[in-house]
Amino acid sequence: MSAVLITLAALLAPLSAVAVWVADDMANTDRYVRTVEPLASQPDVQAAVTDRVTDEVMKRVDINAILSQVAPDKRAEVKAALGALNGPITSGIRDFVRQTVANFVASDAFRTLWVQLNRHAHAAFTGALTGNSNSAVKINGDTVTLDLAPVVAQVKQRLVDRGLTVASKIPEVHTDFTLVKSDDVKRVRTGFRALQLAGNWLPVITVVLAGAGVLLAARRRRALVTAALAVAAGVALLGIGLSIFRIFYLNQLPANTNERAAGAIYDQILHFLRGTVRTVIVLGVVVAIGAWLSGSGKWALRVRSVWESGITAVREAAGLRSTGSVGPWVHRHRHLLQWLVVLAAVVALLLWSYPTGLVIFWIALVTLVGLAIVQFLDDRQQGGGKTAAAP
Repeated sequence: MSAVLITLAALLAPLSAVAVWVADDMANTDRYVRTVEPLASQPDVQAAVTDRVTDEVMKRVDINAILSQVAPDKRAEVKAALGALNGPITSGIRDFVRQTVANFVASDAFRTLWVQLNRHAHAAFTGALTGNSNSAVKINGDTVTLDLAPVVAQVKQRLVDRGLTVASKIPEVHTDFTLVKSDDVKRVRTGFRALQLAGNWLPVITVVLAGAGVLLAARRRRALVTAALAVAAGVALLGIGLSIFRIFYLNQLPANTNERAAGAIYDQILHFLRGTVRTVIVLGVVVAIGAWLSGSGKWALRVRSVWESGITAVREAAGLRSTGSVGPWVHRHRHLLQWLVVLAAVVALLLWSYPTGLVIFWIALVTLVGLAIVQFLDDRQQGGGKTAAAP
C-alpha cells in the first residue's frame, strides 16, 4: 500500500505543478501581467511586432494619396518624373514607416501600452481558454492571438507627427499577433477550468498521499527518501516534456512566423511553471538528503561523525572548551532544538509565497547553520555530569 501511495504522489506531482501554474499565474491578472511584461523589451518580440505593424500600415498607405498632396500645377510633372521610381519610393516610405514603428516599439510608451493591453485583455484571455471570450485576446481555431490595434493607432499618430500626414487617413486597423499556435490549445481550453479549480488542492493531495505512503511504510526513513526522489523525478519529467514540446511547437508554426519571437513568448509564459519544476526538484533532493543523513546507514553515520568532529575541532580551535551552563542545557534538549530548527525551516518554506530553487537552497543553508550552532553549543562532557562541577 505504501508503494502505491508514493507512486500516485509521484504521478500527480507534475499535474500539481501545472495546476498551480494555471491557478496562480495564468488565472491571476497581476502575476500574468508580470509574466508577460518583459516580452515588451525582448528584441525578437519587438522585431516581430515591428514587422507586423509595418505590414499592416503599408497595406493602407496609398502612394497616389501622397502625390495628391502635391500642388495641382506640379502634379503631372511630378508623376512623369517619378515614372518607374514608384517602386523605390514605396520602399523608401516603407523604411520610413518601419523606423517609426521600431522607435515606438523600443520606447517606454510601448512597454506601458503592452502592460495595459495585457492587463485589460487578461479577462478575455482566460475567457478564451474557457471558450467564453471574443475580445482583445481570443482563440481562432488553434491560435491564441493579441489584437495590436492600439499599437497601430499610436504609430499612425507618430507618422503624422513626422510629416506623413496621409497616415491620418488610415482606418482603425485590427491585426492579430500570435501568442500561441498549437493543436494542443483546444485541449488546454478543455482542461483549463478543471486545472484552475484544482489549483492549490492538487498539491495538497499529492503531499498527503506521499505522507501517508511514508507513514504506512515499515521503514519510514527509506520511504521518505524514496518519496522525495520519486516526486522530484516526476516533476523533472515534466520539465523535460516542456523542452521537447517547445521543439514541436516551433516546428508547426507557419513559415512566415518569427520563430525566435515565438520561442521567447513560449519561454516567458512558461517561466513560472519551469521555476516550479526547478523548485520541486531542489526540495525533493534536499528532503531526500536530509532523511538519508538522519539514518543509521554506514555512510550516513560517517558523514554525521565528520560533521560533529569538524564542529568540535572549530570549538576547540576557538579556545572554547566549555560553554558554561548553556552547554549542559543544550545537550539535554539537543533533539528538541534540532527539530525546532527543522520546523522553522518548514514554516519559512510554507509561508514563502512563491519559493524558488534558490530560496530553498538558502533555507537549507540557514538550517544547516542553525543545526551547526546547536552542535557547537552542545557540551556532551558537561551534559553527562562528569565535569559539571568547578574544579
